[in-house]
Amino acid sequence: MPNRTWTTWTGAAAAIVLAVAPAADVAAAPQQEQNAAAVVTLRYDDSRAAGWEAAIAASVANWNASVSTVRLIEAAPGTAAEIQIVATTGWPQATLGPVRPGGRARVELGSQAVTDGHDKTRIAAHEIGHNLGLPDTKPGPCTQLMSGSSAGTSCRNAVPNATERARVAAFYAQGLARTPADGRLLVDAP
Repeated sequence: MPNRTWTTWTGAAAAIVLAVAPAADVAAAPQQEQNAAAVVTLRYDDSRAAGWEAAIAASVANWNASVSTVRLIEAAPGTAAEIQIVATTGWPQATLGPVRPGGRARVELGSQAVTDGHDKTRIAAHEIGHNLGLPDTKPGPCTQLMSGSSAGTSCRNAVPNATERARVAAFYAQGLARTPADGRLLVDAP
């Protein structure tokens, strides 16, 4: 008789474990969806930035690889974009963010900086950094993306450093731009 009771109890325990296991998986799914939803997606339109396509693509890839709370994607033709990227003849400039979903920011990729010897990819990454909320850190070393032109024409670094990455990640933590956009236009002339 004791064996029969043990078998019944063991079977009941297994049934309880099996009944609980799917519920745990179901409970985990909304948490995973919530974490996935915490990434802010910002669209950019570079249709008016002829000649800068490779530099923009590399800069976007650098930012996407560096910060997990915000993702930059190219807007489909004819759709709204939070970040407007245009080519100009002057000095590079950009709106200081952080831009929020549905907001508006502008990047002007000025050819004057390229004429003076500055790297296109660094320029694009730096200006997008302004849209993501980072001000200039001039003067500064080449290791600081936001040091901009003050790092000199030999500087080719187009990747944000740990401090810059952490600041942008914090701005977009928990699925939203936590800090209101500044909105100032920053001109990156030397």
